[in-house]
Formats: sequence, C-alpha cells, structure tokens
Amino acid sequence: MEFQGECEGLTEAGGFFCAAVASDVRGKRDGRLDLGIVHSKRPFTSAGVFTTNDVKAAPVRYCMDLLSRKDHAHALVVNSGNANACTGEQGERDAQVMASETARQLNLDKDDVFVCSTGRIGEKMPISRITMGIKDAAEDLADGIEGGRAFLRAILTSDTRTKSCVAEVKTKSGVYRVAGAAKGAGMIEPDMATMLAFLTTDAEVDSAVLRPLLKEVVDETFNKVTVDGDMSTNDTVLAFANGFSRVKVNSRSQSEIQSLRDAMVKVCQYLAEKIVGDGERITKVVKVTVEGASDDVSAERVARAIANSLLVKTSWYGCDPNWGRLVDAAGYAKAGLAFERLDLFYEDVPALRQGEPQTRHREKWNEIVSRDRFSIRMNLNQGEGACSVLSTDLTEGYVDFNKSEAPTNPNSSSES
Repeated sequence: MEFQGECEGLTEAGGFFCAAVASDVRGKRDGRLDLGIVHSKRPFTSAGVFTTNDVKAAPVRYCMDLLSRKDHAHALVVNSGNANACTGEQGERDAQVMASETARQLNLDKDDVFVCSTGRIGEKMPISRITMGIKDAAEDLADGIEGGRAFLRAILTSDTRTKSCVAEVKTKSGVYRVAGAAKGAGMIEPDMATMLAFLTTDAEVDSAVLRPLLKEVVDETFNKVTVDGDMSTNDTVLAFANGFSRVKVNSRSQSEIQSLRDAMVKVCQYLAEKIVGDGERITKVVKVTVEGASDDVSAERVARAIANSLLVKTSWYGCDPNWGRLVDAAGYAKAGLAFERLDLFYEDVPALRQGEPQTRHREKWNEIVSRDRFSIRMNLNQGEGACSVLSTDLTEGYVDFNKSEAPTNPNSSSES
C-alpha cells in the first residue's frame, strides 16, 4: 500500500469531482468558502456512521433515513457555518431543500444526494443563500473546475488547517484508491468526535461489505480520540465507492476485504490524528495506552477516564508529570484495578512499578511532558485487555476561545 497525506482530497479517487463556493452562510460577507459538493457520475455504494447523541441535527437524520432506504447515490452537499441542529421542522425542510436543489442542478433524483452541515447550533439556515451557492457550485462542476482542495477548505469551522490523505492499493486485477477528508477541532469526543469525515474509493464495493467495514474502522480510529470530552449533534462519517477503477472487492474474499480495511484504517487513523493535533488552542497531543486490563472494554474505560480528566489535561499543559492524577482517574473508572499491581510509564521511563514510585526518574518525566507529543502507558497487570486513546492538554486559550458563543464576541467559537 502507498500512502500520501495532505493531498487533493476526495478527488484522488477516480471518478469523483468536487466544487466549493462562498455562499455567505455566516452572513459576514467575508468571501469564506462554506459550501461544497462531491459528485460522481457513476453511482456509488454508500455507508455511514453517525453521532450517538440523542440530539441529532436535521442532516444527520436525513442521511440516516437515506441509508436505510437506498444502497446507491451520486452526490454529497455540505455547508459549514451553520449546523442546522435544533432548528425544528424548518431545519428538516432545509435539509430536504439542500438535497433537492443539488439534485435539480445535477440532474439527479433527490434521493441521490447526501446532506451534511456543521457550524453554529440553534440558528435557522440562510437557505436562500445556500441554494444560490449550490447553483454556483454545480456550475463549477459543469465547467470542469478542479475543486478538491477548495472543498477541503469549505468544510472547516474552527479548524486551523485542512485534513486529507489517500491510500493506493495494488491488486492482481488493478489499482484502486481510498481518499479521505475531514474537519474537526473542538467538541471532540466519540462516539464520534465533533467532525465530518468523508471517504471516497474508486473500488467497486458492495454495500453489504462497505457498511460493516466502515463501522469497524470508525470504532478503531475516530472513536479513539478526545479533545474536550464533548459530543456533537452533527458527527458524520460517510464512505462512497463508485467502481471507477474497475477493481472489484470480492465480498467472498477475506484477503481482498482485509486489504480494503487496511487502507480505510490508514486513512481514518491519519485523519483522526490530524483532528486531535488541530484541537482548539491545544499545545500537546498525548497518546494514552492502557494494557493488562481484564478485557478491552475495561482498558478503554480507564484510558478514557485519564484522557478526559481536566486535572490530568491541565497538568499536561503545565508540563507537570503528576502521575497521581493519572492514577486517580484510572481508579474512578472502576475497572477493578489494584494499585499495588500498577505499572506506569512516561514513554519508556517508569513512574510506577507494582505501585512503587520510581522518583529517581523525575527529571526524565519532566523532560518528556515538556514535549509537544508524548505517550503514557499504564499496565494494570490483570489480563490481556488493551486500548489506546489520543488526547490533548487543556489551555487558557481553549477556555477563552469557547467561553461564549455570542456572535459579538470576536474570540468565541460559534462552530460545532
């Protein structure tokens, strides 16, 4: 498998085309790209994984319903700047209008179009400006304007950079690609992170293969990251396979399915790490690994307790190797750990062995937690269960950025 990070985005997979325009969703008249379309003339099979929040945005419900009724589609329309969440019946109608207008402009059926939105919660959509933007984006597609990188910018909210990658898989019958694009920087906690992520592949893949595969991959990648412990109303991962390469993934071949899975994991893991690294006003990315638990579920419970602890995260920001806070968080995860059996390491430097502090290594701990990226490993010495979670520190900058969503606050995060 060959892999490249930060590329043209979803158009790296053959037969997919993108366009993006400034439709002034935010009403600031700043020329910011905020609406994008992905289109394949060949029908694509589709799969989706969505937020588990009880409060789901209108486009999330729209996509879930569409997937329950259809295997194939042709397009995706996305806007940033407004989440179309908690917007009542009008929001439901607006999601339908986005689909129907995109379909009209591309000569498709309404049920051929997926819809995603990201941005501020609880505000009505400026649907007239959005429909004009859809018309302009469709015209760019018709004119053959290359819009892969523009689409990457159009889906951003509080992100500071675009996120994309592509994996290429060589098979006996040819070569296919899996491309990915994502946005996300705040409200990052599975299931899933506050994010939109899209995968395109020019392999031919049955939906009966693609759908469970995507769920597995998301659980292994996007669902193992956290920035602030908050779950969004709009989290969505969509995968599309249009068969443009003429390479078919045989639904009866475990080796072919595994090759596709490996490529999807590579793409999604890269995007997940980029999302964490772009967390709102963070200064550190920390990999928390818990091993030796009674089972994987217990290991994940402990890892998440550590990764989401405000005391732990602030100590990371202060470059303080305060292992007591890590142990405290592990304890209240209630996984039945025994402190006297606990091993803890900063990178490979021991902090605890069988519950005994290794204080002679204090200077090394200090040096490690002063880095931009480091890892922590805790062994419960109870069994074979293991889990790793990517997390970040918590800074004054994050608090300042998110302390108000009032539109008049220039420092506020109005996106979700």
